[in-house]
Amino acid sequence: MENLVVELSIIIFIAVGLAAVMRFLKQPLLIGYILTGIVVSVFHVVTATETLSFLGQIGIAFLLFMVGLNINPKVIKEVGKVSVLTGIGQVLITASIGYFLLQGLGYSLIESLYIAVAVTFSSTIIIMKLLADKGDLDKLYGRISVGFLIVQDIIVIFVLMLISSSAQSNLTALLAFNTVAKGIGFLLLLYIIGAYILPRIMKYIAESQEFLLLFSISWCLLLAAFFWYLNFSFEIGALLAGISLSLSPYRYEISAKMRPLRDFFLVVFFIILGSQLQFSAVSWFAVLVLVLFIIIGNPLILIAIMGWLRYTRKTSFFVGLTVAQVSEFSFIMIALGVSVGHIHKSILSYVTIVGLITIALSVYMIMYAEQLYRFCAPVLGIFERKGKKIDSRQEKTKEYDILLFGYNKMGYDLLASFKKLRKKFLIIDYDPEIVMQLTKKGYDCKYGDASDAEFMDELTIAKTKMIVSMIPDVNVNSMIVNKAKEKNKQAILIVLSHRVEDAMHLYQAGATYVVMPHMLGGHHTSELIKQNGLSMKKFLLYKTQHLKNLKERKKQHNILHKAKKLVRKHILNNSSP
Repeated sequence: MENLVVELSIIIFIAVGLAAVMRFLKQPLLIGYILTGIVVSVFHVVTATETLSFLGQIGIAFLLFMVGLNINPKVIKEVGKVSVLTGIGQVLITASIGYFLLQGLGYSLIESLYIAVAVTFSSTIIIMKLLADKGDLDKLYGRISVGFLIVQDIIVIFVLMLISSSAQSNLTALLAFNTVAKGIGFLLLLYIIGAYILPRIMKYIAESQEFLLLFSISWCLLLAAFFWYLNFSFEIGALLAGISLSLSPYRYEISAKMRPLRDFFLVVFFIILGSQLQFSAVSWFAVLVLVLFIIIGNPLILIAIMGWLRYTRKTSFFVGLTVAQVSEFSFIMIALGVSVGHIHKSILSYVTIVGLITIALSVYMIMYAEQLYRFCAPVLGIFERKGKKIDSRQEKTKEYDILLFGYNKMGYDLLASFKKLRKKFLIIDYDPEIVMQLTKKGYDCKYGDASDAEFMDELTIAKTKMIVSMIPDVNVNSMIVNKAKEKNKQAILIVLSHRVEDAMHLYQAGATYVVMPHMLGGHHTSELIKQNGLSMKKFLLYKTQHLKNLKERKKQHNILHKAKKLVRKHILNNSSP
């Protein structure tokens, strides 16, 4: 026990040190976690392997429980044809190509099949975290990515159940049919429990936040143990426990409460993987081939499918980057195959090394997607189909006095000012729901990304008198300012910034005025006090006006929120070729 505590302390210390280095270098912390696992493996830090493996298994259960919380079955109705086709199509094509590739590398039939299927799945945990960090979950490519990840996760449930069932007997068509039938039955049963029984129980449980957390953990472990008792894997039960709670209105509170556990076990997950590596048993040529196939081949397969569905090269490229790594399910699947005796333990080391490398590379690919796209854009045109694209709204070229980039929270007041000026204005936003909602109200809108140089060139900036950007990204605003200065030096350029250093940079680039919300808020409050002094009547008058404005904003927000599901369904249902 003392040895375990000492080793765990050393491991956490290494993880903290490497995470600090990554933070200093402004690199993703996930890279630090991966390096921790490699250091632990190389220097043989772990000796209490059985206890740490048990801790790792519990950690994986919690990780998959968190994944399940994000796999709301109702979302399948919303993600539409594009996510289903990309999810299923990518799995089938990647598995087929991967199988023949691995056969060529000399792996046996069963080993090739296991590895090929394993590398088709992408990491839900990592992609969700990266998209959330970038603020791209609500963008079109983010929604499509989340959609096909859900489809992949549903497929992997059946794959894991099939492997678990085959441990007791030989793999046959009848066994596969029975496993699929059982899987569908379990999913339907949990859907009924999650939709009709748990909400009533959760209403009472959610009165106490501590009780809610305790119930969530116990539900996860209870279902995990139940599936293990039925000769299925422990991990499947944990995943399905999360899915059943994903239907609950309290899933966000549960997710928030479980997040510290997830972050801790994410570190443990990579450490356990690193500690199991056997570098001497791996062919590095085979590792290189599979890594290249995953980080280049996988995205190209998805880009081709998206292009066939009539999406633009940029949306296709961004979606494609999200499959350039191996999933946590891949490791679980291979480990399960080893435990039931289908494949040798060296295969786990092979897939783990490939997985760690692709995860590390894909983190950078997604973080620097814009730069990569600008480099690759010229050759991506071969994947686009001719004709109008699903995600490209092609209006006739029109001249506007004012261009507004990013509607977000400040757009409501800005539109009121634009209308008073009686000038023609165009709203440009990357959220398709906002665009369609504002279009219904009669505003001129355009769906587009201000960071896309090609898109910016399509706009008639030369005769525009004012450009306003409420986008908080300093790099995007710098590009807007530079483009405007190239084409129209007389235009008034108003941009947004949350940091003093960024504001100074934007002024140096040529911005006319930089809006800093927190400073404006302080200035506005100061002016109110100067004007009204200690007069309660005057402040109450401002309160009445403010409440009226807030109610109108809330009304607009509720209309937009209600329209989101309908608009999303409309956009994605029209994705047929």
